[in-house]
Amino acid sequence: MDTKKTMVRGELVLPVIIVMNSFGVVLMLYSGTGISAISSMTYALSEVLPVFSLGTWTYIFQSALVLSLMILRKRFVLQYLLSFGVGFAFGLMMDVHKEWMQVLPLAAPFRVFYFAASYLIICMGVALSNRCKMPIIPTDLFPKELSDITGTAFSRIKVSFDLICVVITAVLTLVCLGGISGLGIGTLLSALTMGKVIGRMDGWMDRHVEFVTYQMRGHGRRRLRLA
Repeated sequence: MDTKKTMVRGELVLPVIIVMNSFGVVLMLYSGTGISAISSMTYALSEVLPVFSLGTWTYIFQSALVLSLMILRKRFVLQYLLSFGVGFAFGLMMDVHKEWMQVLPLAAPFRVFYFAASYLIICMGVALSNRCKMPIIPTDLFPKELSDITGTAFSRIKVSFDLICVVITAVLTLVCLGGISGLGIGTLLSALTMGKVIGRMDGWMDRHVEFVTYQMRGHGRRRLRLA
């Protein structure tokens, strides 16, 4: 017997995703366990080559991801460019969260809680991004689209992408700064496990939630492979 699905507007979910993901990334960094894997490489570049800010390096990195997707698709994709607008809003919200988050206590039990909360928030935010049928930030878009292009399970693409970012960060900071910077146990745990958790959340949403947008009339749905 089919489960009745809850209908949710993707346009209403998108602002929630931006707030969730930016909050999760900043909270993980604030916990002292290391920056999230997808943001680690731009952090390393901003430390090694401070001629550009973290935000500027983020846009450069996002540009490279979008360009690589268009090369793989062998065509211009408007949605990829629209994702830059979402990425800009994401960056603004990161700055907002950084400002108010300084009032939070930093005792060890709180740090553990911050990491656990940020981990789950990021996983849910990315899972919503995968299913909301709206433009999403390029760092979330890349593994999702690469999964679709290659026919490889999203969880495998996500874990590989995160681990590559972590390895590049470690090498860059170790060679150029004399020590590994910006990484911690939280970064490693996220890189190794987050893809699988997001894949499970994707599967649950496929069974229980139907995302709809103004663009969906007459169009079918596209799903990520989960295994």
